[in-house]
Amino acid sequence: MTYVQQTLSLWDEPLPDHRTRVVANSTDRVAWLRARSRGVTATDVARLSSERAVQSVAQEKLYGTGFGGNAYTDHGNAREPEIARWVQHHHGITPSTQLFHAYGQPLHLATPDGVDDRTSTVVLAEIKTTSSAWRTIPRSYLRQIWWQQYVLGAERTLLVWEQHLDFVPIAPEPQFRWIERDDNEIHALVGLADRLLDTLARA
Repeated sequence: MTYVQQTLSLWDEPLPDHRTRVVANSTDRVAWLRARSRGVTATDVARLSSERAVQSVAQEKLYGTGFGGNAYTDHGNAREPEIARWVQHHHGITPSTQLFHAYGQPLHLATPDGVDDRTSTVVLAEIKTTSSAWRTIPRSYLRQIWWQQYVLGAERTLLVWEQHLDFVPIAPEPQFRWIERDDNEIHALVGLADRLLDTLARA
């Protein structure tokens, strides 16, 4: 049975609690990075738009990129806790630093920015900062969100973004939009992710 076939069969069953599937915590950065390097994360999946992208992501996971961050990533890291507090206050979604794996798939990984598991329906949050005004949600972010929903068994995600000008927020509050689960998109992403794992295994 392939990864895809196994995963699709699992979706017909009630998922066990996602809290039993914690792999690591980003507060222990070494363990978190090590765990991420072994599997396919939401950050990886955000780039999986084609077969060519699978090869590109595989090369980077095998050999690294040399990218250590820049002013934009530094700004995002600094603003995320502030935005997370806004999300918790206005929407009740608790900030999260945990890395989860999908049920039955220990190498399918995700670290959502927020998780609300107070009811039987899991709700997630994803936080972004941007220097651009969005006419539509970037497709890479949608892929990232759908993957997180699959990994945790969530039905919807609150995408929250804060636009800045020269690293100064342009509005007193961030913008947000609810993103619903799309199983058709998730099926396609699982297939690409498993091809990435197969590529890494053969390297």
